[in-house]
Amino acid sequence: MQLNNNVTEFILLGLTQDPLRKKIVFVIFLLFCLGTLLGNLLIIVTIKTSQALHSPMYFFLFYLSLSDTCFSTCIAPRMIVYALLSKATISFSECIIQVFSLHFFGSLEIFILILMAVDRYVAICKPLQYKTIMSHQVCGMLLVVAWVGSCVHSLTQIFLTFCLPFCGPNVIDHYFCDLQPLLKLACSDTYVVNLFLVSNSGAICTVSFVILICSYTIILHSLRNHSAEGRRKAVSTCISHIIVVILFSGPCIFIYTRPATTFPMDKIISVFYTIGTPLLNPMIYTLRNTEVKYAMKKLWRKRLFLDDLR
Repeated sequence: MQLNNNVTEFILLGLTQDPLRKKIVFVIFLLFCLGTLLGNLLIIVTIKTSQALHSPMYFFLFYLSLSDTCFSTCIAPRMIVYALLSKATISFSECIIQVFSLHFFGSLEIFILILMAVDRYVAICKPLQYKTIMSHQVCGMLLVVAWVGSCVHSLTQIFLTFCLPFCGPNVIDHYFCDLQPLLKLACSDTYVVNLFLVSNSGAICTVSFVILICSYTIILHSLRNHSAEGRRKAVSTCISHIIVVILFSGPCIFIYTRPATTFPMDKIISVFYTIGTPLLNPMIYTLRNTEVKYAMKKLWRKRLFLDDLR
């Protein structure tokens, strides 16, 4: 279907066209990108090397950090480079790859957050059956289901993109390729495609958000029968997860659950879930988790000890 298109590349306007502001964007988002990579890779290495962090919660946290890293790197590096260019272009095929990557790792993050909520529910509400229900085999199977679901969702986005005929113009008023801004460039009626977009991406964001909030509400309500120390630890963990859910799902719901109209604030709101959340996740999970902080300190001391031996 690409052969029916006259457009072979798109021009991305980015966050701003002002030269001074583009330099500011370059510096800020370079720091954000480095912080995201450093924070998430630190969590990945810590969980992988620590013997104390092999429970299902950290199994899912490992893949959440991995998803965050991939999700951020499919957008942020190109955005940083574009801030240095007077004219930022992306080929049609690269645009398709970015749409796939964005939705694959974005939906994977949502599914992993749901699995983490399931893990917390079982751990708090059914502690005696926890090891049986959340075995390594079950966790692995749940993760495979999340990967398959993300792939199906992303392929749907690609199919919808190929259904759009592009005959010009080719200027995307955004800093990355996504189906919403592409709908504005299609030279055909996009009502049906937008309906599929809302029923696909919009439904995933909204339904997942409702499921997660309901799950944590049930979990917090069940804590009334626990000891003060157990309640404090569980509340701290749940609050961390709820913060992540709101920061990621809120902007996604705003973007993907409405008709094909764009607002001036869309690009800024997109920054929250494409750049902000992958940066904040490591800080939220490390600052509020004593086990992760202890494992990181242990890893750091071990590293220093090895350096001293050399």
